[in-house]
Amino acid sequence: MSRPIQIVEVGPRDGLQNEKAVLDPAIRAELVLRLEAAGARRIEAVSFVHPRLVPQMAGAEEVMADLPSTEGRSRIGLVLNGKGYDRALGTGVDEVNVSLSVTDGFGLKNQGLSTRDQLAMLEAIVAGRANSVGADTPVPSLSATLSCVWGCPFDGEVSVDQVTAVVGELARLGVREIGLADTIGVGDPWGVNKKIEAARAAAPDTTLRLHFHDTRNTGVANAYAAVQAGIDVLDASVGGIGGCPFAPGATGNVATEDLVYMLERAGFSTGYDLDALIDTARWIGERIGRPTPSALSRAGGWPR
Repeated sequence: MSRPIQIVEVGPRDGLQNEKAVLDPAIRAELVLRLEAAGARRIEAVSFVHPRLVPQMAGAEEVMADLPSTEGRSRIGLVLNGKGYDRALGTGVDEVNVSLSVTDGFGLKNQGLSTRDQLAMLEAIVAGRANSVGADTPVPSLSATLSCVWGCPFDGEVSVDQVTAVVGELARLGVREIGLADTIGVGDPWGVNKKIEAARAAAPDTTLRLHFHDTRNTGVANAYAAVQAGIDVLDASVGGIGGCPFAPGATGNVATEDLVYMLERAGFSTGYDLDALIDTARWIGERIGRPTPSALSRAGGWPR
């Protein structure tokens, strides 16, 4: 059997949050459903951030209300703080992904918190979850994603020691899946290997998920390096759309269809329908008012 690679679709959240177009919750819910029909099993559907700061993510509760519960599908909500976590609990998300930064510069711009304060925030969330066990409302699973693992737009280069210190703290708190994110797309395949190795040593019992942006045309190469290093979970965004409004110059994520094409062509299993992904990339491009930047949305798959 071919080795399965799980691709977590982040287009409805990370993909749309940096677009000029602000889409209605109903259209964002339709995007989620289209992506699930194309094979997405885990999908970052919403973000519980203040709408004044990221208006593209306003109406997270409405998006979730428009999504019928579907067996075998997991909808993820991104949160930046305890208030966002409390909002997420009331919406029926299956997973909560807490975003933290390994650098103070980005943490202060993105969340108004230093790295130390972000870890304290996460520790409070973990403690609250422990106290909620046995409550009537199911508690969604919890993961964390670390921003700026390969470079910060404010603090510059990021050392291996900076990353492993935070990864070790997340493991201590019991976080079972940790995302390593190249938020501004400055990583290279050799640097990817180095930080995967270090993160594994700091959290040997934790699943690592890798999140790449294609800002400098290294996204697919970095994903390849991660897979070769044994990573089985990758984030991607349909059409290659995305970016961060708090990271100057950051552009889109590695495109889901480009990644699926590379992996399936090589014999890996992703569970996605490539043609349906390409159709969805073109569909969302029409909604945001520009063609999506992915190679496959322009060229199509192969063989025809």
